[in-house]
Amino acid sequence: MTTKKKSDGGKHPDLPNKSEKPLEQREELPHPKGILIAIGGSENKGDDPETGSNQDENRNFEAFGILQRFVEELRGDNPEILIIPTASSIPEESAKDYIRAFKHLKMTNVKVADIRSRLDASKPEFLEMVRSAKGFMLTGGDQLRLTSFLGGTEFLDIMKDRYTKERIVIAGTSAGAVALSTPMIFQGAANDSGFLKGEIHLATGLEFLKDVAIDTHFIARGRIVRMAQMIALNPGALGIGLEEDTAIVVKGNTEVEVIGSGIVTVVDGHPMSFTNLPDIAVGEPLTMCDFKVHFLSKGAKYHLHKRLQSYV
Repeated sequence: MTTKKKSDGGKHPDLPNKSEKPLEQREELPHPKGILIAIGGSENKGDDPETGSNQDENRNFEAFGILQRFVEELRGDNPEILIIPTASSIPEESAKDYIRAFKHLKMTNVKVADIRSRLDASKPEFLEMVRSAKGFMLTGGDQLRLTSFLGGTEFLDIMKDRYTKERIVIAGTSAGAVALSTPMIFQGAANDSGFLKGEIHLATGLEFLKDVAIDTHFIARGRIVRMAQMIALNPGALGIGLEEDTAIVVKGNTEVEVIGSGIVTVVDGHPMSFTNLPDIAVGEPLTMCDFKVHFLSKGAKYHLHKRLQSYV
């Protein structure tokens, strides 16, 4: 006679219970030693704020504020800074703007890796630069140029390895900031609205910040709905919208500090209770319910893994 075993609720007696721990109790991966600075674009380079801009009459505005913080995070005597203008369609002009700004900040050991193709990324002179620099600046332009020209190259592999093992500082502005994250938005509707299905397109970024989606010029160009669609497509990711002349300083891939004159918008899709995204046709308007949104200004801090904010 066969005796029927009592049900164990689907758990195997010899295997550990793999039920998911609360977010705040999960173990974190080893933290990289490098520092990231993601900038929302139009960071001040010593010019007066434009009349009518978000910087005009803003008490948080500080000339050179974000670039000064980049310099302060560097270590060593006259540390080498490497400008990477690959995203720009006018790389020489873009590089000159930063050379001029860093010179004003008394940083004279500045080099340029003018990489305009995947073959350029393998040139010995550029590989030597990426091995020796202490700070990196990825300029604005088109983020697809960065991922297409640098993705999978020895240049990027060295940069990532050093970011993991050394206290280097990697900054990106506008497209350079968008490319730091994964998923990465590379195309949106002409009006930046993003309220129709299919109006945004995503790719894999450079993956310095995983499960984080960065968008820039965020308030100036009204991009919160397109960020919401991006997070609805990838609810495991956290959305970070950076306003112009505003940045986040990320240490250990977890601790975020807001700097600059504007605000950072954090869009958390984990609490999302419903979206019609899988059921509607391309071109139809979206429904997305119960996102959590934070608006953070200079001095505010946020923990990416625990999804907790702390106040000034």
